[in-house]
This record gives sequence, C-alpha cells and structure tokens, in this order.
Amino acid sequence: MLTLAARPESRDTSDPRPHAVVIGSGFGGLAAAVRLGARGYRVTVLERLEQPGGRARVHRRDGFTFDAGPTIVTAPFLFEELWELAGKRLSDDVTMVPMDPFYRIRFSDGATFDYSGDPERMRAEVAKFSPGDVAGYERFMAHARAVCALGFEQLGHVPFGSVGAMLKIAPDLLRLSGHRSVHSVVASFIRDERLRTVFSFHPLLIGGNPFKASGVYCLIADLERRWGVHFAMGGTGKLVEGLVRLIRGQGGRVRLGAEVGEIVVEQGAARGVRLAGGEVIPADIVVSNADSALTQAKLLPENLRWSPRRLKRSRSSMGLFVWYFGTRRRYPDVAHHTIMLGPRYRELLGDIFDRKVLAKDASLYLHRPTATDDSLAPPGQDCFYVLAPVPNLAGGQDWAALAEPYRQRIEAMLEESVLPNLRAELATSFVTTPQDFQDDFLSFRGSGFGLEPVLTQSAWFRPHNRSSVPNLYLVGAGTHPGAGLPGVLSSARILDRVVPDARVTA
Repeated sequence: MLTLAARPESRDTSDPRPHAVVIGSGFGGLAAAVRLGARGYRVTVLERLEQPGGRARVHRRDGFTFDAGPTIVTAPFLFEELWELAGKRLSDDVTMVPMDPFYRIRFSDGATFDYSGDPERMRAEVAKFSPGDVAGYERFMAHARAVCALGFEQLGHVPFGSVGAMLKIAPDLLRLSGHRSVHSVVASFIRDERLRTVFSFHPLLIGGNPFKASGVYCLIADLERRWGVHFAMGGTGKLVEGLVRLIRGQGGRVRLGAEVGEIVVEQGAARGVRLAGGEVIPADIVVSNADSALTQAKLLPENLRWSPRRLKRSRSSMGLFVWYFGTRRRYPDVAHHTIMLGPRYRELLGDIFDRKVLAKDASLYLHRPTATDDSLAPPGQDCFYVLAPVPNLAGGQDWAALAEPYRQRIEAMLEESVLPNLRAELATSFVTTPQDFQDDFLSFRGSGFGLEPVLTQSAWFRPHNRSSVPNLYLVGAGTHPGAGLPGVLSSARILDRVVPDARVTA
C-alpha cells in the first residue's frame, strides 16, 4: 500500500472550476483548501516538504510516532466544520479524546496544580495554594468569558481589513483590558504569585510573552473550559491525513516536494505561482499558508514586498527547542501534558523575548502521548517530546554547537524530577532547534509561531487575510487572528467572507 506521502495525484485538466493554489500544507493551508473546495474551487496545495502538515508533520523513529508540532486541540468544532463541509463526519476518520486534567503544572519545588475544565476541582486547586484567591479566580473566569465572547466567538472569524473595523471595537477592547498584558489582567484578580503564573502562561502556547501579550488572550482560559482540551488518537498527524483525504475527495490535489519560488503578479493581481524549479502554475486565486514574513518579503515581486525596515521592525515570537525521545520503560505517573516551571518566571521570559540570551534555567512543556494512546510506542515503552521556549535566531545562538549540550541540560532536569534514570532508559532521541524552523519551514528568525501576539501586531495591525494584492489571501499563524489551532483554523474560516464564492461567480 502506498503511504500518504507517496500516493500519486490524480489530474483532471478538463475540470472547469476556477483554480485556487494554496502555498503550504499546515493546518491553515489544509483548512483553507477544504473550505475553497466546498465553495466551488479546484484546489492545488503545494508543499515544499515530502509530507503534508508543515509544522504538524510526523516523525517516525525506531517504532515511535512523534507529532512534530501541535499537540493540544481546543475548539474541536472547528475541525468538525471542515468535515461537514466535505459531506463527512470527523468521528469517521479521527477519534478525539478529552484530556483530564488539561495540564499538570509543576513548580520548581515539586508542588503541582492540576488544571482542568471542572469548576469545582479548579476551585479546590486554587484553594490548595491560596484560599483567599478563590473568589478572585471566579471573577477572572467571568472576565475571560466576556473576552472570549468578543474576541473569539464574535471577532475570531471576522476580517480586519480596514482601520474603521479596528476603531469600531476599540471601546470594547479597552473595556476588556485589551491594552494591558495578560499577566497584568490576571494579577488584578489574583494575589498569589504562583497562581498568577498558572493563569497567565497561556500566551506561551501561541508564541507570546504573558507580560506583553494583549489581555485579549485571557480568552484562552474560557475557550479551554468551554470546549475542553483534546487529543487525536494516533497523534495530531491523523488530523492532517484526514484533511488531505477530504481535499482529494473534493477533487483537489496535494503536491509534495513542490517549493514555491514566487507568487506571479500580472496587471497588479496574483495570477498563480512559479515553483523553484521554474514551473508556472496559473490560478484564479492564491492563498499563502507560508510564514507571513516570507510571503511579504520574499514571495511577492520586489515592488510589492515589505521593506527591509518594516521586516526588521516586526517582532517575532520566541524560538522553540524540541527534544523528541522514547524510553524503554513506562513512566505511568507522568501526565499527558505537564508544564514544568523553572525557578524564574518574569526574568526567564525577559531572557527569551527581550535580551534573547539562552538562560541556564528553563521552563518546559513535557508531552507524553502514550499516557492516552500506547500505540505510539513499542509495547511497554513511552513516547515523549519536551519543548523549551528559547530565543529566536535574532539572539545569534549557534545551534549546531549548542543543541547537544542544551539537550543534556534538559535531560538532567527531567531525570532529577519526573523521569528518574532517564539517560539509561533512552531508546531513541533527536532534536529540533530554531535553526531547523528556519531551514525546514522558512520561518523568519526561526520563530516558532510567526509574529509575536502583541497588541500592535494583532487584528488590523496583523497581516490581513485579504492581501493588498488582489486575488492573494493569507492564512496561518502569521495572519489574523493568530497562532494556535483555533486561530489558524479561524484564519481559514475568514476566507468564507473575503474570497468570492466560485459557485456564484462561475
């Protein structure tokens, strides 16, 4: 049987539908392709790597299956919508399992906080650290509910194509503390410093510094409580495989190993793409799921690109160091998602985002998918990845020299805490660094999430879903509304509002 990556593409040159080319097969590009296919377009997705998924690709080593990127699925109804648009049901292709707890947060002294969607248990966890903050926690969650109602439910799939659209919501943003940082908002409700950390870390999941990310991102706390945190059995790669099947079932194509060299612009409008090898693919519309800085500074003709000054002025999210490893034994006491906080919080984030130095300490996200799905590792063994936020490449770190010493440092941290005897139990091991993000995904500055989610790079200030170049549209983490699976899928949802419906215009 041919694998997904090797399956040959069908080609029907007689298909009369308008042609849409999608650059990149990350979740934004795949979701865009499904939506365009449902609206009457013949779609071709172009992926420069040899498997679909972009940052959500899959690594298979020594009997272990590792999701390379996203592991946390929130707002699963956004995936369900895509399957419904293709006349299918998500449950026919992918089994989604709710996580309980969502995360286990572990402080450097060994104290833990089990973060879940159960209000009663959450109140008990808050009381365990600070009984006097239970009422403040309730007020914070009420605030998060109001922010989510506006920022996600009302505006998450609305394009911000004009200054007027931004000005219209400005009073609501001020009322809901969008001008303040997430940490500042949390601190206005909660006094205990450890609990302030627990309820402010969420921007890190989308590439933001909690001390600078807009207070709008407090909505994540409510989004998780309302729709839960889920895991796709078989790994997130199963969602990628399912989306590729939907696209092909709609008569679309997914071409692998097809690197786009430039977007062809004629008479002021996007008319297709030219591959790195010279092949020109005409299109009625072009959708870029590539890194937004790459699209704006490299793929467009020179007279339409961002200036070097604007590119330099942009603020990129942090880099990511990810160590993938399998162990010969099981660690049953380790949760599916563990956030391991180091001894410093604000100071460490300052090192990463502002000073861009590689600190000696670290905070880690430890993912153990075999806590839920033991098929991802050989019998009796465990599958892990551990992620450390690090400076992006603007810090000048030489990851070819630093990768192994830094991996060993993380190994020691884990061995001394939740994974005893780890070094002796390793069955497989490899890493991804910010340099790999730049080399593999053409990510500007090797950032893990594209543009940093600060207020001045959000909504209208973020690259627009409808480009200033006619027939060109942007989706993915680097455009509105931002990174994270809900944001990326919502960016594709916005296409329903800004791209002409081919069933009407044909």
